[in-house]
Amino acid sequence: MEHILTEPFTKDKVKEYRAGDRVLITGTIYTARDAAHKRIVEMLDRGERPPFDIENSIIYYVGPTPAKPGMPIGSAGPTTSYRMDAYAPRLLDLGQLAMIGKGQRDESVCEAVVRNGAIYFAAIGGAAALMARQIRSAEVIAFEELGAEAVRRLYVEELPLTVVLDSAGGDLYRQGREEYLKSVAK
Repeated sequence: MEHILTEPFTKDKVKEYRAGDRVLITGTIYTARDAAHKRIVEMLDRGERPPFDIENSIIYYVGPTPAKPGMPIGSAGPTTSYRMDAYAPRLLDLGQLAMIGKGQRDESVCEAVVRNGAIYFAAIGGAAALMARQIRSAEVIAFEELGAEAVRRLYVEELPLTVVLDSAGGDLYRQGREEYLKSVAK
């Protein structure tokens, strides 16, 4: 099934999405990779406010390349998500709505997605230039010294994604493996 997700992002809007569904997102999302996640969690541990409101946020695991003249961002392909697995459950428990990346997640992340009615999207790996075309604006909002890993606020239009983990416990990677094994057993 195909869906269009626009701001404001809420759990009610994504609760019917299922693993394998395609989604086009339009609105404000944030970038953060492992170094930024570590700093955000350290801020939370100290009782400080993170650089953006975690509630209903969508975080794209990306470290974009520098923008070419006239462009808001350089290539912006997804990073491997397991590097954020140590931090993701905490942010999901604080209300984060969705994550965008590539690759499987550990069991603690899968459980946190279901527990919090959240979602995990896969972006197209190997198509960083294509993904960047859907980004209309990009602004560093925290940890500028981290370079590509700084936290950015992005405005995206029709960013193409696939649901990997859904709020009902669906897991596209597990389902895909099971279907493959059934097909080769015949």
